[in-house]
Amino acid sequence: MDNNDRLIRLRYAMELKNREMAEIFKLGGMEVSVPEVTKILTRTDDFEEDSEDHIECTSNMLDAFLNGFIIYKRGVQEPKPGQPAAPEPAKTSHMNNVLLKKVKIALALTTDDMLDIFEEAGIVVTKGELGALLRKEGHKNYKVCGDKFARNFLKGLAFKYRG
Repeated sequence: MDNNDRLIRLRYAMELKNREMAEIFKLGGMEVSVPEVTKILTRTDDFEEDSEDHIECTSNMLDAFLNGFIIYKRGVQEPKPGQPAAPEPAKTSHMNNVLLKKVKIALALTTDDMLDIFEEAGIVVTKGELGALLRKEGHKNYKVCGDKFARNFLKGLAFKYRG
């Protein structure tokens, strides 16, 4: 699953319009126009790699979108004294883990909420497994989130928020 697919599935689950997507990118610190959003939201297999009708979503773009999604859903958080003003970009190759963490923050989900979302999608996840997926990379109990988990999480979100 690539970043474009993650973004397409998140957009569907949360029922976001192209205009809202462009606004969320802007909140995350990245200028993306509505026509560019449309090009990002096209499936990769529909176009050749060098096509002008498709824009590949990089990890930095997805991270900016997820940061903007947090601000869009929860508002701007004032930095505490001694804290950096802007969030650091994700320095990981495991975007599924980043997706789980940031969507959890944006929607103010509890661990039980996330377990229910996985259950809606037909996957049984224990609290320990979920905790391992949400840990910081480098922690001894950190576990890489596979595409199947991320796909089912987004599917469960769609069931929860779209009905």
